[in-house]
Amino acid sequence: MINAYVFVQVRVGRSAEVASEIARIESVISSEVVTGPYDVIARAEAADMDDLGKLVVARIQAVDGVTRTLTCPVMKL
Repeated sequence: MINAYVFVQVRVGRSAEVASEIARIESVISSEVVTGPYDVIARAEAADMDDLGKLVVARIQAVDGVTRTLTCPVMKL
């Protein structure tokens, strides 16, 4: 299982709405509105890197208001 943080930039005034919609996506563990260079940070899990990529591109980036994402997989040392 792969866990990742997905940093999301959204259109002005859409952070809360986008965070709520992302939180409803299957495989998203949490989705929070934050301040700083990104507007929303989501934590997601997937079976492998391929599934993680599909989750981000097909589901998270498809949310209306999302303008950019940065995905950071969690390393297990």
